Amino acid sequence: MKSHMMKSHWFLALLLSSLLALPALAQSNSTSSASQTASSSSSEAVEPIPSPVTNDFWDGDDPNLVNLVTHPFASKKYVQRLTRPIKDRLNELEEINSSDSTAIKDIDARSQHGIQLASEKSNVADQHASDAANRAQLAQTAATGASARVSTAEQMVGSLDQYKTNAQTEILFRPGQTVLSKQAKDALDQMAAPLKDQRSYVIEVRGYSVGSGQSAIAASQKIADSVVRYLVLTHNIPVYRIYTLGMGNVPASDDTSRHARTRVEVSLLRNDLMSSAQR
Repeated sequence: MKSHMMKSHWFLALLLSSLLALPALAQSNSTSSASQTASSSSSEAVEPIPSPVTNDFWDGDDPNLVNLVTHPFASKKYVQRLTRPIKDRLNELEEINSSDSTAIKDIDARSQHGIQLASEKSNVADQHASDAANRAQLAQTAATGASARVSTAEQMVGSLDQYKTNAQTEILFRPGQTVLSKQAKDALDQMAAPLKDQRSYVIEVRGYSVGSGQSAIAASQKIADSVVRYLVLTHNIPVYRIYTLGMGNVPASDDTSRHARTRVEVSLLRNDLMSSAQR
């Protein structure tokens, strides 16, 4: 009896659940039919664009092992055959690049060598130019010095005959005698003493004697020689600075009363221009 009641309860529960599921199923069927009706009407209105279909392994959306194995790119020989021209071109470009690099290095080395040679030659030329300028300066200095010396020499030559009487004395003799008196020696000493270590002077000695002709000239030369001898031996006057002349009985122009007297006229002549140049 108890078992029969449990079966009845299960049967009722199953029936109740079926009754509750029927409206939902009916609603679902209606919704599905309506959706199908709308879909069919929409498909009749606009046709959708079909998606591209490809059998290429690399373009397909679903690659597989068969396409991977059978595709030409999967072959090593195929890849090598396609890439060999590229490799050859790359090798050729590398050789060209290496050759260009070597040529550039060689050109750069030669350029540096040429620049160094040019710099050395420029330095040598500058040194030669500097030496030439120094020699030119020395030559100019030498020329200036030579010109100055020539000018001085010309001045000295031009002033050789510009002697002026600086002192004058007269030595008297007795007729027929050539001995110097003490008074005559004192007069000569006074004239010759300041001439020690002096230059640019000459001494003129002219002798006069009574008589006529050659005898008077010879007598006047003797007394003039007597004066010259005293100057040379006593005062060391160089002989080349003394000019001697026997005048004979030539009368004196300033005093005719003395034309018969025996005498020697001694004149000291100086060249002041040459003296100042020598200083």
